[in-house]
Amino acid sequence: MKSRAEALALLKAYTESESLLRHAYAVEAAMRAYARKYGEDEEKWGITGLLHDFDYEKYPTPQEHTVVGAKILEEHGYPEDVIYAIRAHADYNGLERNTLMAKALFACDEISGFVMAVAMVRPTRDLADVEVKSVKKKLKDKAFARGVHREDVYQGAAELCVDLDEHIAFIIEALQPVRAQLGLDGTQSA
Repeated sequence: MKSRAEALALLKAYTESESLLRHAYAVEAAMRAYARKYGEDEEKWGITGLLHDFDYEKYPTPQEHTVVGAKILEEHGYPEDVIYAIRAHADYNGLERNTLMAKALFACDEISGFVMAVAMVRPTRDLADVEVKSVKKKLKDKAFARGVHREDVYQGAAELCVDLDEHIAFIIEALQPVRAQLGLDGTQSA
């Protein structure tokens, strides 16, 4: 398995957008937390989260995203299960999420971005102030964070066999250690 430093270098070679980089860091943190919860390989799961959208900026179409990335990851010697989980997180690939890692990645992807969006509109701009009830309220508001696929949030929790409230609380907690890296530690005003 490649190191986090190598994965981060690959991510940054393909991604310039600060918001996409922050999303990668958030999903990495969520995946690491779920790996700890399930007694899985935290480094592998974290790197899978870190790289899940690394090709998106250059290859954003359904025909390219994760397909091109999978080839690049293969060339760099990433394990098949990491590549499969990354491919399977994009619903349009039609791949069954048949591993716990693949299910966790799908479950962490949209909700991590959504929780970050909720934190960004808080007066404090601090992830520490985000509550489950606030996230659930915003999930019902279709005008808020339109790019987040609500059905994927619900389906992700269901596939991972976790209660939605518990999943949201888990993600909020998982992102706390990287609040500053995400720009959501209250040091910047909204």
